[in-house]
Amino acid sequence: MRQTPFLPKRPLKVAVLGSSGAVGSELLKILEERDFPISELRLLSSERSEGKKVKWKGEELLTKNTTDKEFFNIDLVLASAGGSISRKWLSTIKDQNAVLIDNSSAFRLDNDVPLVVPEVNSGDALKHNGVIANPNCTTILLTLVLSPLNNISTIKRVIISTYQSVSGAGQLAMEELKLLTERYLKGDPQNSQVLPYSLAFNLFLHNSPMLSNNYCEEEMKMVNETRKILNMPDLKVSSTCVRVPVLRAHSESINIEFEGIVQPKDALEKLSQSAGIEIIEDYENNRFPMPNDVMGRDNVAVGRLRADISHPNGLELWLCGDQIRKGAALNAVQIAELLIPDK
Repeated sequence: MRQTPFLPKRPLKVAVLGSSGAVGSELLKILEERDFPISELRLLSSERSEGKKVKWKGEELLTKNTTDKEFFNIDLVLASAGGSISRKWLSTIKDQNAVLIDNSSAFRLDNDVPLVVPEVNSGDALKHNGVIANPNCTTILLTLVLSPLNNISTIKRVIISTYQSVSGAGQLAMEELKLLTERYLKGDPQNSQVLPYSLAFNLFLHNSPMLSNNYCEEEMKMVNETRKILNMPDLKVSSTCVRVPVLRAHSESINIEFEGIVQPKDALEKLSQSAGIEIIEDYENNRFPMPNDVMGRDNVAVGRLRADISHPNGLELWLCGDQIRKGAALNAVQIAELLIPDK
């Protein structure tokens, strides 16, 4: 039986599961910035992070170890603690008739779990059965751009190369990049503990597990999640994901094949009118989106739209987006906002 799609009342009792991590911290910031209607906020973490002091709306809150009682009478859970943690607490959350918006990959491809980018498929959010999945960061940025372009001409094939910041690996990886960069400049040994290799003045192919088709998990997330969000199960998608020495913004090079010819000027006009997108494009000065343009900002920056000289129906573009904000925390809060009934 499908539960009531909207949240029951406002203001809400909200729990942030994984509140001490990079995405959890950003969730708290965005909830405050957007004045999300909260009567009680519970900050849940591992036992190791219990008792951490967090300032929110002028108050000082303490993180608590995650136990059954912390979910009592809760309305909404925003989770960014990893798939195993989300699975562990799912039945407890559902017992409270609460809604879980989950940032992990645990439920993204489940048939009864909507996978939502609000600017793309907001209606799917109301088809939930207590769980809504937040897509992978690179997929969110990608589908935000593909969706409006698909309204010009149906997309047949997409080839993506990503340049993913270390923030996608968490707060510890971000701190490690800073540390190893300092060591590199001093000529000290580069011993990476969080990532498999040092990212200081380096890059490497994404380190998620390799699959039998020789694509890694991160690459197949982009394939499968893009198809689900766009409701295009037969869409041809291929991705190569690379980790680069950038702190917190992902970039993507995207090649799109359409059924018909799409002029770059028409694509540019369409994207410039689309929610969540801004255009940075100055061919005269060779100035296009950079990670520094989007860090700490909500919009995804798009530029360098050009005809693919190798295919008559092809289009090339470049984008940058903040992985922690639109690629994770902001998208989750936007999903929650879809569940709040009008006043």
